[in-house]
Amino acid sequence: MSSRLNPYLSFDGDARRAMEFYEQVFGGTLALNTFGESGMPDPAYADKIMHAMLETRGGFTLMASDTPPGMEYRPGSNFSVSLSGDDATELRGYWEKLSAGGSVSVPLEKQMWGDVFGMCTDRFGVPWMVNISEPAS
Repeated sequence: MSSRLNPYLSFDGDARRAMEFYEQVFGGTLALNTFGESGMPDPAYADKIMHAMLETRGGFTLMASDTPPGMEYRPGSNFSVSLSGDDATELRGYWEKLSAGGSVSVPLEKQMWGDVFGMCTDRFGVPWMVNISEPAS
């Protein structure tokens, strides 16, 4: 898979409803993964969306999640730009440049879902998420 850049939206508990709405608007295929499916023991978050991805026939990709425990939900700034793919060298290079002079909120490292993931805000205040998946075999 080549690297892709797309918007990533954050919600305060209504990510499922929002993404189902966007699926009705744009069509396509919606994949939803909950915090519970990923092993989060807190029952209050079991049905909340850890990651959603809508891929449309028109080539749009929209990702979203409910704000995880311990992170602040900030209406009006509830988005990030997501870079994802399986080219670790390319994506790590982007990470190094984007995080330089900015701030890192989640270090780029292996996560509970198996991918390498990190979150940073660049020196211009733009929030970024980088996800490196294992190459498809």
